[in-house]
Amino acid sequence: MSNSPAPAHGAAPHPPIHPKGLYKAFAASLTGTALEWYDFAVYSAAAAVVFPIVFFPASDPLTGTILAFSTYAVGYVSRPVGGIIFGRLGDRIGRKRVLVTTLMIIGVATVLIGVLPGYDAIGITAPIILVLLRFAQGVGVGGEWGGAVLLSSEYGDPHRRGFWASAAQVGPPAGNLLANGALAVLTLMLTEEQFLGFGWRIAFLVSALLVAFGLWIRLRLEDTPVFKAIAAHGEQPHAPIREVFSHELRPLIAAILCRVGPDVLYALFTVFTLTYGIQTLGYERNQVLTAVLIGSAFQLFMIPLAGAVSDRFNRRLVYAVGAVVGAVWTFIFFGILGGDNQPMLIVGIVLGLAAHSFMYGPQAAFIVEQFSPRLRSTGSSLAYTFAGVIGGAIAPLMFTVLLSQFGTWIPVAIYVAVAAVVTLVGLAMGRDNDTVEDQDYRLLLEGAAEAKRASGVGDSR
Repeated sequence: MSNSPAPAHGAAPHPPIHPKGLYKAFAASLTGTALEWYDFAVYSAAAAVVFPIVFFPASDPLTGTILAFSTYAVGYVSRPVGGIIFGRLGDRIGRKRVLVTTLMIIGVATVLIGVLPGYDAIGITAPIILVLLRFAQGVGVGGEWGGAVLLSSEYGDPHRRGFWASAAQVGPPAGNLLANGALAVLTLMLTEEQFLGFGWRIAFLVSALLVAFGLWIRLRLEDTPVFKAIAAHGEQPHAPIREVFSHELRPLIAAILCRVGPDVLYALFTVFTLTYGIQTLGYERNQVLTAVLIGSAFQLFMIPLAGAVSDRFNRRLVYAVGAVVGAVWTFIFFGILGGDNQPMLIVGIVLGLAAHSFMYGPQAAFIVEQFSPRLRSTGSSLAYTFAGVIGGAIAPLMFTVLLSQFGTWIPVAIYVAVAAVVTLVGLAMGRDNDTVEDQDYRLLLEGAAEAKRASGVGDSR
């Protein structure tokens, strides 16, 4: 599957890694995905509390329909659109340029939601614009992940790709913590009337700070050494989507399937537990939310740790262990969980998200490694967005339907176990890391730079 060129004659076997650029790439990758999940969490909270009042009055059935579409379907339906558009552009024009564009799309859409007039001011136009802005957010998100992963992983040592690529994976817990922290501060500082009137808008406008910081880093960063080498030799694919489906279909299927288990497990422990804990077990909302936030805080460290462990040991094996443990722990979690025992709830969610971390940490590197370097952006973006639709998008709904139909948690746990099996199938179909691909491109780039410097010296004489 590898189309890597032969290394330059006489070049060193391990091309140098430049720490300054690597750290910038790590920060650029992390800030973009953190913004993505910050926006997701803030939007979800506002959709439940604020939007029905500001944009979707109950007296208008039409706007109620639009609300159901905007808060659930639009964000996921538009992600594959972003994956298709920006994934191919990442292989055609470069990782950096795409990431600057996607960050701008996400940030501008979020800020515009924060200043959008309500239904009382402009009528039906308000919810329509809200849906369009949510669609734009999803398009940006669909193109963000693949490029963010490549930005950090292609700058770093391919032997440590698990750790460096995990920068993008830290985004969900970081974004959730930032969003819930912002909402908590606003709730404490403002009355309910003030929050509904203008306070919720502040949470959206704050995202401009993340956008500014992310752009500041990304605009000062050069494109990845791997892409620069590909571009220098004119090896960009002319039709990357067609090439992926024609020549790397098995890697694409493997990458899609491997994401299903982590997405479903994350939906269980961060979304469904809120509903189950409050409505079925009788916990207070703040008790369950606190447990989820503690679990997310642990993930800030567990995800990069898991990525580093996957560099030390076989990545597919570490990923598979996380899938098996996650499936088994789901049964134990529901079995031991009872009402009025918050410490057990916290331990259960923390351990569940720890199992998720050992899938999610290695995931970015594993998906990147399935595709040849010149098709990585397209393949990774397609895998991420398509898997999100069949995994994380429908999981909360399926959990709710299964619980209401059977009246017990057992079908929910079985659903998680089936998702874990799907992930194991994807891992079995995939391949292990091939560091030679990146090293060869890096060597070519170093060789070209040396030749240019030598030519410059000769001309000066």
